[in-house]
Amino acid sequence: MRFSTLAVTAFALALGTAPAMAQDYPSRPVTMVVPFSAGGPTDTVARLVAQSMSKTLGQQVIVENVGGAGGTIGAGRVAKADPDGYTILLHHIGQATSATLYRKLAYDPKTDFAPVGLVTDVPMTIVAKKDFPAKDLKELVAYVKANPDKVTLANAGVGAASHLCGMLFMQALETPLTTVPYKGTGPAMNDLVGGQVDIMCDQTTNTTGQIKGGAIKAYAVTTPNRVPSLSDLPTTKEAGLPGVEVAVWHGIYAPKGTPDAVVKKLSDALKVALKDETVKQRFADLGTEPVAEDRATPKALGDFVVTEIDRWKPVITAAGVYAD
Repeated sequence: MRFSTLAVTAFALALGTAPAMAQDYPSRPVTMVVPFSAGGPTDTVARLVAQSMSKTLGQQVIVENVGGAGGTIGAGRVAKADPDGYTILLHHIGQATSATLYRKLAYDPKTDFAPVGLVTDVPMTIVAKKDFPAKDLKELVAYVKANPDKVTLANAGVGAASHLCGMLFMQALETPLTTVPYKGTGPAMNDLVGGQVDIMCDQTTNTTGQIKGGAIKAYAVTTPNRVPSLSDLPTTKEAGLPGVEVAVWHGIYAPKGTPDAVVKKLSDALKVALKDETVKQRFADLGTEPVAEDRATPKALGDFVVTEIDRWKPVITAAGVYAD
C-alpha cells in the first residue's frame, strides 16, 4: 500500500512538473546540434535560424557541430538527450535517407524524435570544374555517357546531400561513374575548384558564390522552378533531364518525449525566425527561401519525414550503396 501511494504521488508530481518546466522554458541556453562540420551549407542555415530564434526565446541558441557518419552521430546524440528542449537537432534530408542508408541505425528517425518544423528547401546545382568541356547539360550528359571511365563525381561523403543527388544523376543517365567521397562539402568544393575532380551536385548555399565568381561551371538547378539568385541557370527539366529533381530540406527536432508545450515554443520561435527579414535576405543570397508557415510545424515535418523515407528507399536500394 505504501509503495502504491508513493508511486501515485510521484506520478502526480511528474504531471505537475511538466507544465511548470514548459512555462519556465527556456531558462538557460539551448544547444542546436548540427550533424555536419562548421562552414557547410547545413551549418550556414542553422546559424542564421539559431540567431533569430535566440531573440524570441530570450536565451541563446548555441550551434554545436557534431559531425561524422553521414550525420548519424549528431542525430543519435540528440535522440538520446534529455527530452527537456535544451538539446535540439537541425538536420537535412539525411534524417530520412539514413533510415535506408544505415542498416544498423542506433535510432529510428520516425519515432525517436519530436519534430519541431521544416526550415527551408535548398535547391541543388549540377556543377563542374571551370574547364570541363561540356557547354550545357545536354552536352554534359552526352560526354558522361561517352566517357564514364574518365569522369569523376565528387560528393561530401556517403549520405550527404551531394551523394544522394549524385545517385539520382547516375540513375537518370543509367551510367555509373567513379565517385570520390570527401569528409565534408568544403574539401569536395575545394578540389572541384582546383580541378582535381570533374563534376558534383551540391546545394546552392554552397555553390552560388563559386558559380557567380566563375570558379566553377554550372549546368542546371534540380528544382521545378529557377532560382532567382541564379536566374540564368535552367532547371534540369528545362535542360532535358527531368528525372533529377531534388531539394535539400532542413528540419528541427527535439528528443522523443519533449513536452508538447516546449515543442510549441520552439516551433513558434522558428516561425518568427522564418519571417525575419535578415534571415529571408540571407537565404535569398544563398539561393533558397524559408518554407511556408504551415510547413514550419511539428505535424508537417513528422509527416514529411515518413514520406521522404518512402521516396528514397527504392533509390538507395537500387543503387546498392550503404553506409554501414
